[in-house]
Amino acid sequence: MNFGIAFAPLVPAYVLWAAAAIALVISALLLFIRSRGALLRATAMALLIFALANPSFTREDRDPIPSVVAVVIDKSPSQNFGARAKQTEEARTALMERLARIPNLDVRVVEAGVADGETDGTRLFSALGAALSDVPPDRIAGAFLITDGRVHDVPPDAAQLGFAAPLHALVTGEADERDRRVVLTTAPRFGIVGQSQTIAFRVQDQGVGPSTARVTIRRDGEQIETRNVTTNTAVRVQIQIPHAGPNIVEIEASPLENELTPVNNRAVVSIDGVRDKLRVLLVSGEPHAGERTWRNLLKSDAAVDLVHFTILRPPEKQDGTPINELSLIAFPTRELFQQKIGEFHLIIFDRYARQGVLPIIYFDNIARYVREGGAVLIAAGPDYASPTSLWRTPLDVVLPAEPSGKMIETPYHARLSDLGKRHPVTRALEGAANEPPHWSRWFRLVDAKVGQGSSVMDGPDGKPLLVLSREGEGRVALLLSDHIWLWARGFEGGGPHLDLLRRLSHWLMKQPDLEEEALRVSAQGRDLAINRQTMSETAEPVVITTPSGETRTVTLQQAEPGLWRGSTPANELGLWRATDGKLTTLVNVGPVNPREFAEVTSSVDVLRPLAAATGGDARRLDDGGSVNVPRIVGVRSSETFRGEDWMGLKLRDASVLRGIGVLPVFAGVLGLLLLIGSLAATWAREGR
Repeated sequence: MNFGIAFAPLVPAYVLWAAAAIALVISALLLFIRSRGALLRATAMALLIFALANPSFTREDRDPIPSVVAVVIDKSPSQNFGARAKQTEEARTALMERLARIPNLDVRVVEAGVADGETDGTRLFSALGAALSDVPPDRIAGAFLITDGRVHDVPPDAAQLGFAAPLHALVTGEADERDRRVVLTTAPRFGIVGQSQTIAFRVQDQGVGPSTARVTIRRDGEQIETRNVTTNTAVRVQIQIPHAGPNIVEIEASPLENELTPVNNRAVVSIDGVRDKLRVLLVSGEPHAGERTWRNLLKSDAAVDLVHFTILRPPEKQDGTPINELSLIAFPTRELFQQKIGEFHLIIFDRYARQGVLPIIYFDNIARYVREGGAVLIAAGPDYASPTSLWRTPLDVVLPAEPSGKMIETPYHARLSDLGKRHPVTRALEGAANEPPHWSRWFRLVDAKVGQGSSVMDGPDGKPLLVLSREGEGRVALLLSDHIWLWARGFEGGGPHLDLLRRLSHWLMKQPDLEEEALRVSAQGRDLAINRQTMSETAEPVVITTPSGETRTVTLQQAEPGLWRGSTPANELGLWRATDGKLTTLVNVGPVNPREFAEVTSSVDVLRPLAAATGGDARRLDDGGSVNVPRIVGVRSSETFRGEDWMGLKLRDASVLRGIGVLPVFAGVLGLLLLIGSLAATWAREGR
């Protein structure tokens, strides 16, 4: 309850001040000439002035409003190292007990920094601002941060806090922590497939002097190099880019003795492999209705550099045409199949038979080219069943099916085999789910017996139609019909020739998305999506290892033949590892090297400048193995809120007005009596 006096003048202020001045002058003259009743006259004039000023006594009924203090608890992954989690809980309990002893204090506790798979780094001040967003600045008494000191959203100056009160930091961890980490200095984002890129890094030790570390370098989980390096020294390494898409390179240093954690001993670089032109050699044995189908498909792909030859005039054709009247060029067999054969990613023989154009010795080169990683596609027609078939060349050692010499000429629908329903080249082709398949019929098939390959499409009576095979490091595909052009021309509605031929050619050129056995993990929103492509009937559970080392087991469910799926929450930033015992894959969530694990040793230096600017303090909790939380003192007015063994809060005097009482002094009988009494006293004194 507060008492006071208030004025509500009955006349304008300038009239009141003029009257007061006149009364003061008259009173001074009366006193100067020592007139009788001078004091009574002065008193009467003063009462008259006060009556014009209309004074009132006031009484305010107020309820005090609690001062607000925020306590932010750091729950980031780095708080799990060493004894930090235990220190945090002990400090939290002790701090809450001390704050409870201060009367009229509203304590707000908020936990921040929990890993969510999206936020990079520890952001405590964002949480502090949210906790105090509905509190007026003049009610905030201060804030406490219980953290390891590695905070990544520290304001540059105290004014951006939004309040004028002390900020205190209670830092977990120990002063003599040791840690080793890998720091990237040059990390390329892209690389040309088949070429190399340079990565520069250094191994940095904290808490110890220079030493040596053994560094292991992996690409896509496969170890490619190990070397000993001197710590705190720049190191450069050349990394070959073997395939398109992400090439994940890990650089891992050996652990430091008694270091805080090995989680940041590893740095990750994700290099997107970009193919130069895919070089394809298409050799057509003779002009035919389906020849343009292959040419149009390959020419429409901007990533393909096509070299196409059609044998229009085989050597045995002798019709007497003079040589100088022929506009044909000689087939550059030696250049293509001996000197530059290794430059092609795929060789296609379309309706090609032995015609004496390609010497037999070059078929040996083609077979060797396949075993060393090349790819060959045979688009066969009657030529494959003839005595001049490619089967009857040294190329037969890599071909997956032997022709019987017969041609089957009957209408039929191509169908996916049981393996074809699971193979990524043919799985879920549009129209395949219908019976018969919702695509046009074909009318010719080369009768053949499958050897080492797998038939993914069948013709009439289950005869093989499309056979795929792996030979050494390379791949071979055999299409035993030349009627796919019927799909391209729209006969009877056509068929999915573009999807089939594009998938087939990219599988031959080892596109990672078309591997028969593959484990893929990708970040989708807040989850990791797990896809297991397999030709088996079942899929094993996948073990997921998080960036912090935690393991999870995910059971997969079949989504469609050959494809199994599962998911798990992606609640940490960094490199995740997945394995089913046979295959291993890596995926990075968020930034390649999260700030949370860049520097993990605890520090008071990050928060100390800001705390000092507010009059607060940043100090360690560790006191020889125990947690020491200082006394908390409420301070009404001060510039400094810290001492050797105490931390202060700026207590506020804010209150809310519940009611107010007003008593006018010169209103009613009381005012009338005062004025009449003063005039009567003056008159009585003059009448003596």
